[in-house]
Amino acid sequence: MSSGVVVIYPAREHEPEHEKKVHHELAKRIAHMLGMEFAGEYDAAKRYTGRVYFLPSDTLIGIALAQSLGIKNENDLFGGVAPHPFIPTKAISHPLLDSASVAPQGWSHEFGKLVQDSVLRGFTSFSLEDARKAGKQLLLYGPLRIKPVLATAGRGQVLVSNLDGLATALEDIDTTRLADCGVVLEEHLDDVKTYSVGQVRVAGMIASYVGTQRLTPDNRGEMVYGGSELIVALGDFDTLQKLDLAPDYQTSITKAKAFDAAASKCFTGFFASRRNYDVASGLDSKGNQRCGVLEQSWRTGGASAAEIAALETFHTRTDVRVVRASTMEIFGDRVQPPAGANEVFYGQDPDLGLIRKYVMVEPYGN
Repeated sequence: MSSGVVVIYPAREHEPEHEKKVHHELAKRIAHMLGMEFAGEYDAAKRYTGRVYFLPSDTLIGIALAQSLGIKNENDLFGGVAPHPFIPTKAISHPLLDSASVAPQGWSHEFGKLVQDSVLRGFTSFSLEDARKAGKQLLLYGPLRIKPVLATAGRGQVLVSNLDGLATALEDIDTTRLADCGVVLEEHLDDVKTYSVGQVRVAGMIASYVGTQRLTPDNRGEMVYGGSELIVALGDFDTLQKLDLAPDYQTSITKAKAFDAAASKCFTGFFASRRNYDVASGLDSKGNQRCGVLEQSWRTGGASAAEIAALETFHTRTDVRVVRASTMEIFGDRVQPPAGANEVFYGQDPDLGLIRKYVMVEPYGN
């Protein structure tokens, strides 16, 4: 082992127990690829010898925080650093309604212009009045969804189809972080298929992927994220697109690639070694096919077990350049994992109940 450690950095006020345990498992695997030791959670009072590599539980907010930890670039962490709290949320997926709209420090009008062909129709608002105006305009095109930007796994969204519904929904939203994180109003799609497009950079390797997400009922019967099935290639997005992929996969990569490039260009101080983009394709109220990036994740996420498993394969098998990697999240005891699956978590979570998570890596091709 080389001189240095991999540590977990708790960056969220509340983190579900199942995610904590998965983060520890992934940090151990990253440490092995880096030839370093896993040292558990970061201890600010401890003096670490040699290099310290971080796995934060969320995107780190603030350049000063990153620098205080010794994080200078993407080689120092699995995740990302953003200068303002709204940047790593779905808030940046849409522009403001107009130039008179309230905007937080660091907002980029240029970003909205660069990604306008890569996202769905929608607006982001940082005040209730702006949200009312944006919602009224968006309803001219059909039903919309109000999305709290700090929610995960699709939770907390409200479907609105008329002005009365809009007023009621806005009365109910939590305004605690509205001024600095905002709320998203976005066109509603039917028959939605969600794609995962992303890139990870660890131990001198770059791997890019595309795949689909599945939904599953949680222990309360709500449909939430249930896992991803990915095609992972050793190389950048251009390398991935050279594969013989279906047209919908190619389109999703193109849109995510544009979104990714715009983020790096428009948000000074942003960098990330883990970049994941949810891309949705479905039908609008007039039956037209629509496709666009829903949001980004620059932290360890639901697909990260598959990402790390693919990197482990590339790390140990220099003859392998492409794999299929998948994750599945199962609530309760409804389904048992298939043979060959690597379980990364199984147990009772205080917030979600009984949940099982596993990952698989398989050869790519027929």
